[in-house]
Amino acid sequence: QVQLVESGGGLVQGGGSLRLSCAASGFTFSSYAMGWFRQAPGREREFVGTITPGGAVTYYADAVKGRFTISRDNAKNTVYLQMNSLNPEDTAVYYCAANGRYGDVTYYQRSNTYDYWGQGTQVTVSS
Repeated sequence: QVQLVESGGGLVQGGGSLRLSCAASGFTFSSYAMGWFRQAPGREREFVGTITPGGAVTYYADAVKGRFTISRDNAKNTVYLQMNSLNPEDTAVYYCAANGRYGDVTYYQRSNTYDYWGQGTQVTVSS
């Protein structure tokens, strides 16, 4: 049974940091690219970033580039999203997702290319 379980969300003041984790099970984690998406109230789900299966390459949305960092530990079947310099516009439910195919950044930006999804974790940034 495939599971992706996010954790680490919460309430943080603007300018602060949070680290999200996503623990995976039920599939060969090291063979999948892992993405992070977010969805704010009343808005469509949007791409945050992706890390390739081996961890050598990362892609980020322009809105988070330079502030967010994705990493993974294939020995622990876990992917991380380090979020720094948070602002209220980052408030959203954050989801991790697994993608079993290779592609370029435009491919990984599309949520419909991902095979598995977590249930999400709420991040709220106060002003």
